[in-house]
Amino acid sequence: MLPLILLAIVLLSLIAYVQCRQRAVAVADGRLARLHSRPSYHGLYSLLWVLMAGIGVFATVNIGLSNLFNGFLVAEIRAALPDAEPIEQALVLSDAIKLAAGRVASADDALRRAVAESVSTYTLWREVLVGVLGLLAASAAFWLTFKTVSLGFRARNRSERILRSALWIAAGIAILTTIGIVLSLIGETLVFFSRIGWEVDAFLFGTNWSPLAGVSAGALEPDKVGAVPLFVGTLTITVIAMLVAVPIGLFAAIYLADFASKRTRSWAKPLLEILAGVPTVVYGYFAAITVAPALRDAGAYFGLGIASESALAAGVVMGIMIIPFISSLSDDVINAVPQSLRDGSYGLGATKAETVRRVVLPAALPGIVSAVLLGTSRAIGETMIVVMAAGQSGNLPDAEEFYRLPIEALTTVTVQIVMLITGDTEADVAAAPAFTLGFTLFCVTLVLNVVALRVVRRYREMYD
Repeated sequence: MLPLILLAIVLLSLIAYVQCRQRAVAVADGRLARLHSRPSYHGLYSLLWVLMAGIGVFATVNIGLSNLFNGFLVAEIRAALPDAEPIEQALVLSDAIKLAAGRVASADDALRRAVAESVSTYTLWREVLVGVLGLLAASAAFWLTFKTVSLGFRARNRSERILRSALWIAAGIAILTTIGIVLSLIGETLVFFSRIGWEVDAFLFGTNWSPLAGVSAGALEPDKVGAVPLFVGTLTITVIAMLVAVPIGLFAAIYLADFASKRTRSWAKPLLEILAGVPTVVYGYFAAITVAPALRDAGAYFGLGIASESALAAGVVMGIMIIPFISSLSDDVINAVPQSLRDGSYGLGATKAETVRRVVLPAALPGIVSAVLLGTSRAIGETMIVVMAAGQSGNLPDAEEFYRLPIEALTTVTVQIVMLITGDTEADVAAAPAFTLGFTLFCVTLVLNVVALRVVRRYREMYD
């Protein structure tokens, strides 16, 4: 019923647009020059107010009544089960909501059915009240804005003011969301370091990562929170990925930009960019089922003991995933190099290959560097491929076997965050190390993005 109410409000706003527009034409007797604002602005002004009033009242009443009725339901359950734990009462409420919706619940008894009847009654009242009040508010806004249509009414100014306010609110929400995320990361990071006695060096330089081993009463042991294995695993897989992505992506961009015909470019570039639309879980299956066994068999043929889950398999597939990012961005910056530079090189007798190597690439270097940095940020934050192809344990080879790092099972920062959050340990214990890893990753990617943006800005200043 609620979607139908929203649809009715949207339809009413469209009707308001048409009616106010027609009224503006009628008020001007067809001579639109007499109006301060064009008829479309009068319609837009009415449409905006109908949407704001209708949807605003709809959301406010819906949220308020939902909280009120949930309070009534909790009180009803609490009266029937006064000695039950809050989690048990919450389970009864969840089952009652499922029964009221006709779904299967974990249990079915007299109490749950009684609460389900209350849920159905409250839901009906809530939907009726939300619909009536929302449509009344939208209708009132329609009537008031319809009355304001006149020759001197500044509909354009007011409509633009509303849209400007909406854009400002959207920008403010984005900024506040970012600030909230950063503050939450910092807060949990401080909690984590307080639990290990503020031994920051134990986290940054320790080599043993098992933060939840032997956890008691929320205490964390400093000698078990060394994140070096995670940093090494992340760096190793990222380097392998970039060794695959950068040469292939850059050479593909050079070919498409300067050597391929228009016909070849018309199908090759979209086909290459399809890789960017493949879900990462598909890449993960490809790495675990195809690439990892192939590398293991190849290693056995050459006498190398490549693990079934290895950084090499994850890095290669991750590099394939990043190729379209490098290729597309590099192709754009190469095409942005002024043609006059190429023409000058050709006029001096240089070949196309020499022009690309000595003129185009140096001129496009800042943009190419920014593409590589953005691709690196993408590789550092990847999770699914590593989970499925590289392993989940924070191991670190011995010093004498450090050369085996790419062919051993490694883990990354993002994988450990997933394992900590989705494990069966209490949330307040696991959240601290997970958020600390997230804050570390945030700082690294932030630095890379800032560097990339500065390089892009320098590039645009040169050729815009």
